[in-house]
Amino acid sequence: MKTLRLILGDQLNGQHSWFQEKDDEVIYFMAEMRQETDYVAHHIQKVTAFFLSMRNFADQLKKDGHQVVYYQLDDKDNQQDLQKNIQQLIDHYQIEKFEYQLPDEYRLDQQLQKICDDLSIKTDASDTQHFFTTRLEVADFFANKKTMTMEYFYRDMRKKYVLLMMDDNNPVGGQWNFDKSNRKKWTGKHEIPLKKDFDKDVTEIVELIKNSDINTIGRIDKKHFPWPSSRQECLEVLDYFCENLLVHFGDYEDAMHTDEKFLFHSRLSYAMNSKMLSPKEVVETAIEYYEKHDDEIDISQVEGFVRQILGWREFMRGIYWKEMPDYAEKNQLENKNKLPDFYWTGETDMNCMSHAINQSLDDAHAHHIQRLMVTGNFALLSMIDPDEVDNWYLGIYIDAIEWAEITNTRGMSQFADGGIVATKPYVSSGSYINKMSNYCKSCKYSVTKKTGENACPFNSLYWNFLHKKQDHFKNNQRMGMMMNVLKKMDQKTLEAHIERAEDIIEDPGKY
Repeated sequence: MKTLRLILGDQLNGQHSWFQEKDDEVIYFMAEMRQETDYVAHHIQKVTAFFLSMRNFADQLKKDGHQVVYYQLDDKDNQQDLQKNIQQLIDHYQIEKFEYQLPDEYRLDQQLQKICDDLSIKTDASDTQHFFTTRLEVADFFANKKTMTMEYFYRDMRKKYVLLMMDDNNPVGGQWNFDKSNRKKWTGKHEIPLKKDFDKDVTEIVELIKNSDINTIGRIDKKHFPWPSSRQECLEVLDYFCENLLVHFGDYEDAMHTDEKFLFHSRLSYAMNSKMLSPKEVVETAIEYYEKHDDEIDISQVEGFVRQILGWREFMRGIYWKEMPDYAEKNQLENKNKLPDFYWTGETDMNCMSHAINQSLDDAHAHHIQRLMVTGNFALLSMIDPDEVDNWYLGIYIDAIEWAEITNTRGMSQFADGGIVATKPYVSSGSYINKMSNYCKSCKYSVTKKTGENACPFNSLYWNFLHKKQDHFKNNQRMGMMMNVLKKMDQKTLEAHIERAEDIIEDPGKY
């Protein structure tokens, strides 16, 4: 039966069962489309990485003997719309059956269902064969439970897949979670190896993007593109992480530093979110390396890494499919302010914000604490509309696919979901940033000064936020201590915080 199979840009899984046998009756279809480049303003490196990775994947399929139709962005046959492209190919090749892998974004899932409803030929959908869990497994796990605590899900996953487990079904190291060991500030004690880059010339793709008038954000060195764009390169990044970075990953996974953008982070999220690497092989490779070098690597290092992938990554995806589409509209705290212009330029005197934003603009990457406790923290304290925050995070990071982005942003970072993902808002004054980084040492503002012109803006924003949103948190036990501090605060001090915070929110460009 003449079959057309669709491969989306984040479905570059060469290990999928689709590709294990060659079939002359099967045509694979991939396309660079304005539909996908234009729904939000993406980082130029993100668009470049996906186009380059898609082309490499298509080339590999052809080398393996598969029939592939690939539309580059400027292809004369490219209709720039998924439904139009599919119908055109069905007509041209006299296709009798259309197949696709289940997409990981709700909008594409809905679009593909509609496409199939409109087609007069047979259709079928397959699993991507990528995640540990099915779409609905997290929802089923938490059925009839009052709260959804990731830790319990994570422990169940460890048992189910026998990862970092002893023969008696207890965790290696005697405890499930070593999070308290993963909060060290990097002071230069342990040397950080050079990051693994690939230094590719992507001038052709960058010029194609620019000549097509695609609206992008961020910066790129088109002569020296660093990101992996094939499975082999992704495997090299994984091996490099295990051999050079895993030894101190857990210790410093929450740390930030002006001189070290990446510290001991793996930078594997793009490789996994594009599906060039599977989470299973990433976790198993890291554990295998740890087991061979457990005299050098502490259990806390590898457990912190496994928890991010086996725990948070799968958990967030499950929340996405459980709560969408309503999740994308949630704004529990009723925040409506506009995202400051410096999120797009990096031009601010707040050193932590300048470093985190400029790193994002330069590299299409920032690690989870920079996203959560710097840029996300400021956005929440400034009461920014979560729609605006979503669009920024979805566009600026190379690994941002909606299923991973929106749950971390609207849920974990902005508490817009009212506590579905997190049990309390992740907000802080400047003290947390000072504790986990050296940003404050070279900042115009004083982190130890609570109020006044030179005080850290985060300090007044923090107390103003708690004051303005106190009705939302009156029944939140985890916020009880700080709400009590707020109640006991000297009235003049609180008024000074409110006045300064309102000025920051009114004109953030001054700061």
